[in-house]
Amino acid sequence: MSSQDVTQRFLFEHADVRGELVSLNQSYQEVLAKHAYPESVKALLGEMLAAAVLLSTAIKFDGLLIMQARSSGPLSTLMVECSSQQEVRAIARYSDELSGEGLAELMPDGVLAITIDPDKGQRYQGVVALEGGCLADSLAGYFDSSEQLPSRFRLLADGRSARGFMLQALPANRQTDPAQRQETWNRLSILADTLSVEELMALDNQTILHRLYHEEDVRLFDEHSVSFRCSCSAERSGNALVSLGQDDAFVLLEERGGEIEIDCQFCNTRYLFDHAALVELFDKARDHAQSLH
Repeated sequence: MSSQDVTQRFLFEHADVRGELVSLNQSYQEVLAKHAYPESVKALLGEMLAAAVLLSTAIKFDGLLIMQARSSGPLSTLMVECSSQQEVRAIARYSDELSGEGLAELMPDGVLAITIDPDKGQRYQGVVALEGGCLADSLAGYFDSSEQLPSRFRLLADGRSARGFMLQALPANRQTDPAQRQETWNRLSILADTLSVEELMALDNQTILHRLYHEEDVRLFDEHSVSFRCSCSAERSGNALVSLGQDDAFVLLEERGGEIEIDCQFCNTRYLFDHAALVELFDKARDHAQSLH
């Protein structure tokens, strides 16, 4: 398998079915390098990273896709953001007494929220229960119920690399007979289920598709790169302080001994603001407000 971080679409020429394969290495490692996660958390976070990239390509939009799983279990939060340029960042929150393996043990009674935050237009959110024992089954349930697009997912991560496979039915176009469409979907899904863990983790995309679908007419599109990028910045941290209001910000500065520290939860970058920096922030905010009038 290539060590590149890529996502690659494929399409069946004579059926209304599409698919996507994602491979994450460097971007996954950069996410993990920011925190000392236990192995079980690394694996689930990798699966969700792969899933977010798969979904970001399935949904046509410019903006941000946010996947957030929450539970009352030992792993309370998994959160991944993926932009329409396939730039990712992620974080997990868990208790010190973390024990167990897999989604069912670590996130019992969990819910998964999928939010589309477009650059223009309305924000949209769908919520689904984390059922079926794994993230792939929960996502399939989400698409079957909310999007009415039968979908199948395979998600794997081992703390070093993460892999994702998606198969998705499309609206009727090439095949219009419902029975024929169902037969095609069943056949392609059953073949997808024969893909082993070892094959998905070890083989390149072309080899995987040939192994699964050598009797089908499949078109494999160009790869698109995936990268880690945190959207935090000194400016955004400063804006958060401005939103507090000038009086409250200077009270906070005094409480913190003359320096406010804002840490990015995703990448651990630290932004520091002293008295001079706060004065400058609010002067700029005032000038900006006056220029609008």
